[in-house]
Amino acid sequence: MEDKDLLLKIRNPETRSYGFNLLVRAYQHRVYSHVRKMVIDHDDADDVTQEVLIKVYKAIGNFREDAQLFTWIYRIATNECLTFLNKKRRRFFFPIEDVAGQLAGKLDATPELSGDEIQKKLQKALLTLPDKQRAVFNMKYFDELSYEDMAEITNTSVGALKASYHHAVKKIEAYLGT
Repeated sequence: MEDKDLLLKIRNPETRSYGFNLLVRAYQHRVYSHVRKMVIDHDDADDVTQEVLIKVYKAIGNFREDAQLFTWIYRIATNECLTFLNKKRRRFFFPIEDVAGQLAGKLDATPELSGDEIQKKLQKALLTLPDKQRAVFNMKYFDELSYEDMAEITNTSVGALKASYHHAVKKIEAYLGT
């Protein structure tokens, strides 16, 4: 179903719930995947994904359609991830390195992430990046988003995103020793 059809169903009081259920089915996996790459832990990713969908539900009436629906949802998801990670740091008084270390430990202990060693090394390298830089890398490398879509999501210029991605790649290469 096209986004415009979803929005018509959501905006109609008689079909709002049905339309939103369709939206969840269409975007929940992509949102979860994006969130999981940022917060690592499955339970945390589920919680953040649920928060994202609640925010989407509450704010969908304000969606102006000047952006694609998925970029609007990704922006909410990205902001929720950054907020979650900041709260986690403050709640546990972790310096940034300790949070990265804690998340890296979860990578080792998580059976769902039992990919090969190269994938785990890449994930650990990503944890050394600042959160916003990691989000940019994930959107470009894993989600294969264009810089233009990323600019809509992050409200950042294409040039700044290219620079951020370039710096992320260099840091990852240095971590991996390539």
